[in-house]
Amino acid sequence: MSEARNRTGIREEEVLGVVYEPALIRRLLSYVKPYGARVAVAVFLLLLIAGLEQIGPYLTKLAIDDHILKKDFPGLLRIVLLFIGLYLFLTVAKVIQALITGWIGEKVMYDLRRQLFAHVQKQSLAFFDRNPVGRLVTRLTSDVQTLSEIFSSGIVVIFGDLLTLVGIITAMLLLNWRLALVAFVVIPPLLVVTFFFRSRLREAFRQVRLQVAAINSFLQEHLSGIRIVQLFNHQAATSRNFSRVNSDLRGAHLRTVALFSLFFPLLELISALSIALILLRGGYLILDDTLTLGGLVAFFQYGERFFRPIRDLAEKWNIFQAGMASTERVFAVLDTEPSIMDPSSPAACEQVRGEVEFDHVHFAYNTGEEVLRDITFRVEPGETVALVGATGAGKSTITHLVNRSYDVTRGSVKIDGVDVRNWCRNELLRHIAYVPQEVFLFHGTIRDNIALGDEFTEEEIRRAAETVNAHRFIERLPGGYDEPVMERGSTLSSGQRQLLSFARALIRNPRILILDEATSAIDPETERLIQEAMERLMKGRTSILVAHRLSTVRRADRILVLHKGELREQGSHDELLAGRGIYWRLYRLQYVRAA
Repeated sequence: MSEARNRTGIREEEVLGVVYEPALIRRLLSYVKPYGARVAVAVFLLLLIAGLEQIGPYLTKLAIDDHILKKDFPGLLRIVLLFIGLYLFLTVAKVIQALITGWIGEKVMYDLRRQLFAHVQKQSLAFFDRNPVGRLVTRLTSDVQTLSEIFSSGIVVIFGDLLTLVGIITAMLLLNWRLALVAFVVIPPLLVVTFFFRSRLREAFRQVRLQVAAINSFLQEHLSGIRIVQLFNHQAATSRNFSRVNSDLRGAHLRTVALFSLFFPLLELISALSIALILLRGGYLILDDTLTLGGLVAFFQYGERFFRPIRDLAEKWNIFQAGMASTERVFAVLDTEPSIMDPSSPAACEQVRGEVEFDHVHFAYNTGEEVLRDITFRVEPGETVALVGATGAGKSTITHLVNRSYDVTRGSVKIDGVDVRNWCRNELLRHIAYVPQEVFLFHGTIRDNIALGDEFTEEEIRRAAETVNAHRFIERLPGGYDEPVMERGSTLSSGQRQLLSFARALIRNPRILILDEATSAIDPETERLIQEAMERLMKGRTSILVAHRLSTVRRADRILVLHKGELREQGSHDELLAGRGIYWRLYRLQYVRAA
């Protein structure tokens, strides 16, 4: 397994340093611009709600001082009806405001997820070599969802709470500025407590998101490889490794719980201190006949409301901090430029002949560790060339360079005399069909997996399947070409999956055909059928074959023999046997010893 790879990925995420939050927020808000009209309505409703909510305590003061103490029941009834009408209107306004902000959050999430997925699809294979699938799934799902909550429950609510605080402070100052100043004595310790916990909560939530990504990567890898886990009786070791990852996630969550378990009681203590000061000073002012009873009751209501948005802000800070941690990671992916880019002025190739040339090519997946050294050869249009060599010799790497999944370190790879780096990659891939060693089938139908979203007629799909001898087994399926394909094609045999990958490649009528160990997972009978199809299909096309079985390549026009990243021999099957070199030794290993 690759716990080491996951740990490396985690360390890469930890490199993310202190982020300038206003810059992140400004970038997030740029996604709201297309919905400016709805945002304006939401902000107007927030302002309206923040202002109208401060009328309630003042109505209480009027009811006590002007009507209850004076025993004016009709006047009290009018105040009560006005109070009920006010809060009915506020309820409707809050519902509309919540619906609008929720809609904006969902639209932002949709736009951001679509942009993120499109950006990830543009990345080269080197990007996916460095980033576990589980981590990328976390970015596209839970991280984006958290960003949505920032808009619907974070930024908007925080803005509303701040407006409410301004309204409460203004009302308190207008009602009795002396008593208001007494209530505001607790603001300095409140700020100290808030800023003390701010950075600690930020780091705690960063660790939570980091560990969530780690556990997602672990689960994705081990559930995908569950057959190997079971066949090698690796369940106990896997469970121990999962317990460690799960324990790290639990520890990260417990740190946030510990911080909040201290933060909220401290807020309650400061709130109680403020109410006590209001009671003491307000009681003195009543005894001194400078404050009415209704004014003191209203002040108590304002004091309670003063700490309500503060407590709400503290709770929303949870969402906000989680959102900031997610924002860092989402934008880190968006800011990762693809290592393979189209040129500003791509070469115009109207008709592709299929000539492939390697000109003194060097390549390394990791800096300083070359896997190909000074590879030079040319494949003529329509020629069939086979690549052979021991495992790790560089055969599959050559195929990756032809379709520009990676860029060479030195030298050049050319198609029809044009460096592949000067091609538009989509145009390049339109002329190349690739059958990988490990066939991947998508959830859908047989037809979907052959067409892969392109517009092909029923006749074209059927003809491609017949050509590679797949039509026979497809017809025997209950649903035929509409037969559902489960995840990774688990309901099909390896031979059937291989045949479908042939049909998928050949329906596109490529000028260059790459078959990477295409018959390695096929039984002898199926291999015979494929060999017959291959001979017909490779005619007139440039074909590059990679195979360990020398029986697969002996009909090739030319065989290239790779050894430790170097091109050591080339020629026909008979010529290479006569040379008694590396190919001759490989042939003896496969056939003489078997005999």
